[in-house]
Amino acid sequence: MSDLSVAKTAPTSGFDVAAVRQDFPILSQQVNGKPLVYLDNGASAQKPQAVLDAMDRYYREMHSNVHRGAHTLGDRATTAFEGARETVRGFLNAESTRQIIWTRGTTEAINLVANGLAPRLKAGDEILVSYMEHHANIVPWQMVAERTGAKVVPVQVTPDGELDLDSFNSLLGDRTRVLAITHVSNVLGTINPVAPLIEQAKALGVITVLDGAQAVPHFQPDVQALGCDFYAFSSHKVFGPTGIGVLYGKEQLLEEMPPYQGGGEMIERVSFERTTWNTLPYKFEAGTPAIAEAVGLGAAIDYLNGFDRQAMEAAENALLTRANELLETVPGMSLIGTAKRKVPVLSFKIDGLHPSDIGTLLDQQGIAIRTGHHCAMPLMDFYGVPGTARASFAFYNTLEEVDQLFTGLQKIQRLFA
Repeated sequence: MSDLSVAKTAPTSGFDVAAVRQDFPILSQQVNGKPLVYLDNGASAQKPQAVLDAMDRYYREMHSNVHRGAHTLGDRATTAFEGARETVRGFLNAESTRQIIWTRGTTEAINLVANGLAPRLKAGDEILVSYMEHHANIVPWQMVAERTGAKVVPVQVTPDGELDLDSFNSLLGDRTRVLAITHVSNVLGTINPVAPLIEQAKALGVITVLDGAQAVPHFQPDVQALGCDFYAFSSHKVFGPTGIGVLYGKEQLLEEMPPYQGGGEMIERVSFERTTWNTLPYKFEAGTPAIAEAVGLGAAIDYLNGFDRQAMEAAENALLTRANELLETVPGMSLIGTAKRKVPVLSFKIDGLHPSDIGTLLDQQGIAIRTGHHCAMPLMDFYGVPGTARASFAFYNTLEEVDQLFTGLQKIQRLFA
């Protein structure tokens, strides 16, 4: 018999999670004979019906290539495609759609920036990252550093999973050229204090790049208030389709950067003597874009904009609070990452159990989590673990699902006790 006897956190008033769940068809299914409890949102979030409908409508009513089509379907597709760009601009509070570049995701966005900034880097320059970065915000910088002679320098984290500000202050200096840091850790859930870090970096003329992949599902960033030079996120993390992401960039820097890829759309004129580039944002969008996916991302953001975001964040905080209340109900369970400010992500281990076994046994109970190193091997090395089990929550998860997770973990722990 499970012991979940701690006081339950009351649901947040003003946010009807039962009604929200009706918008997500996938959540109503059973897995292994059990109702699905989907707690792998940090890897990829589910899609509301509004997104599915928008993409279906695009393919049924307006599919055509965008720009330059001299026909009605081309006009419809272009209007929907560029309308989605405007939706993203508003979501990020960017000044202009010229600053919104479509990419395949956060990974390609960071690669684009790293390669675009390579001409600015030389031997002895330093690129500041942190130990909590996803590989996508480490490896591109290592590749560019190898080409240019620059050096990737990691900022330490504290044992509780916060950025070590003493380490940051000691490393930020005259040689720093780029600060590339995650807004929210995909492993720890830590919300980094990026605004003051950016302010410090900008005072030294450092270019700032934020990985926002794990932030945008939980709160709405304001790039003008943050003051960052670049901000990247992926559609599939924010309840939109896979295969598309966004890079926001300061217009002057984007103008100065060379194109990342060559081909159609990104050109103004091509000749064998000389090729000139298209204007922003198309300069960085070679080839036929992910049109339906852009439409789907726009629909996802429109869907989110229909909620009281403060109420949504409060509902997510209630999930995290409930999970923290239940930690002691599973003997041998320990949490990796206990920052004061974090989104509802639990990375944990249980004494005597391998993370992959935890994931497999939870799946047998219909509970989906992620296990492994979470594309954050340096952080795993810091904590001295090969990997963790990770439960990551979204606004459509319920307090009852938190209880089911811990009931499932108790069953597993008893099997191996």
